Amino acid sequence: MNLNEAIIKRIEEICIELESNVCDIALKGGMSPSAIYDLIKGRTKCSKVITVKRFCEGAGITLSEFFDRDYFDSPEED
Repeated sequence: MNLNEAIIKRIEEICIELESNVCDIALKGGMSPSAIYDLIKGRTKCSKVITVKRFCEGAGITLSEFFDRDYFDSPEED
């Protein structure tokens, strides 16, 4: 799994955990949902830390909590 795939997987997990959707979480984080949708649909190949940070803010978690998964330990090169 490459880094973008790992980020997408984690976003999907968080949406399930919070029983919410990307749109609602992104808006709560003060960002346009399109940035997350572009990543999920593969239109963006390199996610920005600020995008992940704002998603985390909308989800009410820290970046540490977001990346606290084994699959982030050694992702494949993109």
